[in-house]
Amino acid sequence: MFNFDFLKTTLIISIALSSITCTFIQKTKGFFKSSEYITIYSFVVNMIISLLFCKTFTDISITNSLWIGLFSFLGADSIYKSLEGKISSYTDIVNKKGMLIPVDNIINKEDE
Repeated sequence: MFNFDFLKTTLIISIALSSITCTFIQKTKGFFKSSEYITIYSFVVNMIISLLFCKTFTDISITNSLWIGLFSFLGADSIYKSLEGKISSYTDIVNKKGMLIPVDNIINKEDE
């Protein structure tokens, strides 16, 4: 029978782990002169950190730790690519003057 709760737990751990590994990879990818090995480096880092993370903070088996590493690798890569260039800095958000609301979303009391 399919263990949906365990899959949910595995995905939650891999989401947290992908944030950690993505940051680590971004900080250390400067050691590579060519970008063709970054994907392999990212995969290896995700697998190693997932094993260490799961053995340190959980009682999950090595096999399941590798699954978490795979999910983390896939998640970190896709999250990074989808958010690249779309994230505003905190100062940009704070300094923004006002908020634009489409006219269709304004509710008037007279219309009710």
